[in-house]
Amino acid sequence: MAEIEKQFGTPLFDRVGKSLRLNDMGRGLLPQAVDLLDRAHGVEDLLSGRLGYGNLSIGATLTIGNYLAPLIAVNFLQTYPESKINLSVHNTASMVEGLLGFNLDLGMVESSCSHPDLLVEPWLEDELVVFCAPGHRLAALDKVSLKDLMQEPWIMREKGSGTRELIEQALAKQYVYPKIRLELEHTEAIKRAVESGLGVGCISRLALRDAFRRGSLVPVEMPKLNLRRVFHFVMHKQKFQTAGIRDFLKECRAFTAGAATTDIIQLPYIP
Repeated sequence: MAEIEKQFGTPLFDRVGKSLRLNDMGRGLLPQAVDLLDRAHGVEDLLSGRLGYGNLSIGATLTIGNYLAPLIAVNFLQTYPESKINLSVHNTASMVEGLLGFNLDLGMVESSCSHPDLLVEPWLEDELVVFCAPGHRLAALDKVSLKDLMQEPWIMREKGSGTRELIEQALAKQYVYPKIRLELEHTEAIKRAVESGLGVGCISRLALRDAFRRGSLVPVEMPKLNLRRVFHFVMHKQKFQTAGIRDFLKECRAFTAGAATTDIIQLPYIP
């Protein structure tokens, strides 16, 4: 990099002590450098006859990362055995940061992103559902009002989560605001806290299918709340879309083919 700076007489980094930070010119060059490397790796894979695409960096938000992405990755790796997938699971804000920094090839998020540098493509419809323990007082009510719901403590996802954002927006439209007692970063932890009777929660119906079937948790249907959302694929507009990413996207669509919503996707049975 020092040789490039010297050749063109243009610094690409700001040198602060012993550390280097990309300046405006370096940030402008970064996507083109990443693009060249991705294309070179694609040519190398093609000429070497590999049955794979090298390393793919995929990011997924929690529900997708826990319930869909691992199964899709398994199918993909069985088809392309010489590939390697680095799957990171974080909230939406972290996915956006990773994509903008060219650390991720593809993001799979549970809410939309409006950043001008990102390409967003709808994938699949999902629905959040309010739920409680079977012994909770709300479980015994034939009809639950928003007033009833607002009297309960909530176990909620952390700020920066698409799930948290959708819940708060839906409640704010009804001019009600939840009493958040506990914030957790993982859906399984939220389910355990609600099962213990600590309060109510609201996460994807996909993540609650087995718990509802077993009866360890029960839904609290709230028709006044619009808790539907769309899962999206997100990519940087300036990042070259490799053959590996294109085939991974095909695998995602094939895995969910015929399912209009997440709750009817065929998943492995868990007793």
